[in-house]
Amino acid sequence: MTTDVGQHIVEVATVNRLDVRAPDGEASAMNTHVEIANWRGKAIRPFAPSLERLRLQTYALMFICDLAIIMVSFMISGAVRSDNFLLPTAMRQALLLMPMFAVLALYNRTYSARSLTRASFAISRVISAIILATGLLLFVTFYAKISEDFSRIAFTVGTALSVLLMSALRIFVVRYVRNNWGPGAQNVLIVDDGGPAVNASNAYSVNVGDNRLDIRFDNPRALDRLGRYIENMDRVIVSCPMEKRKHWAFFLRAAGIDGEVVTEVGRELGAIGLRRHKNFTSMIVSARPLSLRNRAIKRIIDFSFAAIALLLLSPLLLLVALLIKVQDGGPIFFIQRRMGRGNRFFRMYKFRSMRVAEADANGVQSVSRDDERITRVGRLIRQTSIDELPQLWNVMLGDMSIVGPRPHALGSQAGDKLFWEIDARYWHRHSLRPGLTGLAQVRGYRGATVCELDLSRRLQADLEYIARWTPWTDIYIMFLTFRVLIHDKAF
Repeated sequence: MTTDVGQHIVEVATVNRLDVRAPDGEASAMNTHVEIANWRGKAIRPFAPSLERLRLQTYALMFICDLAIIMVSFMISGAVRSDNFLLPTAMRQALLLMPMFAVLALYNRTYSARSLTRASFAISRVISAIILATGLLLFVTFYAKISEDFSRIAFTVGTALSVLLMSALRIFVVRYVRNNWGPGAQNVLIVDDGGPAVNASNAYSVNVGDNRLDIRFDNPRALDRLGRYIENMDRVIVSCPMEKRKHWAFFLRAAGIDGEVVTEVGRELGAIGLRRHKNFTSMIVSARPLSLRNRAIKRIIDFSFAAIALLLLSPLLLLVALLIKVQDGGPIFFIQRRMGRGNRFFRMYKFRSMRVAEADANGVQSVSRDDERITRVGRLIRQTSIDELPQLWNVMLGDMSIVGPRPHALGSQAGDKLFWEIDARYWHRHSLRPGLTGLAQVRGYRGATVCELDLSRRLQADLEYIARWTPWTDIYIMFLTFRVLIHDKAF
């Protein structure tokens, strides 16, 4: 019979399987011989063509083409420099650059399965390799004092042309692979043995029951049939009941293949990996959103910006403090408990903008446009966001960042519901320090939260910021913040 797998029609052998099994942990020699003697069927062809050899051939061809591109590019640069395709200085640059690029490209995964299916990844890898190689070439050239015969024009044109042609080559290769290699650059097989449903794109699949497959460690013929299915596969994913996982794991290890067993527990917990300890194995269910290096970079940016801002804005801060004090003689600052990183409380500082007796310590009542609780000075500093400037001190203390999810009052509501009652992911926004400004604010999600949608939009922006953080993201948001300091939702 035939089995339709995606767009692939695979011929499957018909086997008359006997129900003669050895007890668990035992292997009956007599039963084994009976099974082998009574096995009938034709040889099964591999479930899928091998892509490993194709990948290796493609890597080798790309490697040769890259080196040829460097040589041709510098020949053209020589012609641009002095109408000589074999300009000696350009040829020396090419011959020095080629081995440096080769080593760096092999090291940084320029030639990998991912580079065959994702053009952006492939281009970024080859550009980083060529940039590092050219930087190393410049260092060697000037350190060895051979720069007298160094043509900057030839070097610049040759490098730029190399990057352009190598990038074009990657785009061509990715398109060719997508159009001619089938589901993907790697063969992935999903084995359905009655476990949870698995939906994976660009993968083959086989049903154990429909094809009368079985794990029979007392029957080499049965193992051979299974082996034919996983032949030429790069990864095998097995979905089976809990009682069969141990047998499938044993089989996959014996087959010497990258194998995985689907577990519902991992999905329920949102596990992101496993960690093996000496006496037990644990599921990794969470990780810091930023590495130690990135946390250090973010803290340096925060501290530096806050220190400079406090110094430059000190006259304005003193003036606002004086106006607040003169207006009604009350306290200058409004101090409120907010939720910070790790869902821990901290004391957040703001310039007081409301009458002392009517200040809402828990933030249950949102501020409205014509709120009578706001003072005259308070209305001005709220419209210009000056009331938030004391939070620069929170940044200096390490309670807040310049950019991050805005800290909310504990009693904040949207549509008569507390924020965390609307979406449980609300607590995830506290995995980073709260910020003076954030992605939600520059997108215009500010002011009162009248309905649940107001909170959902802000939360989605906060989670997006956490997932995609880079130093440049913070700088970009800081730049955009200056454009929205005065806005129609500030009151």
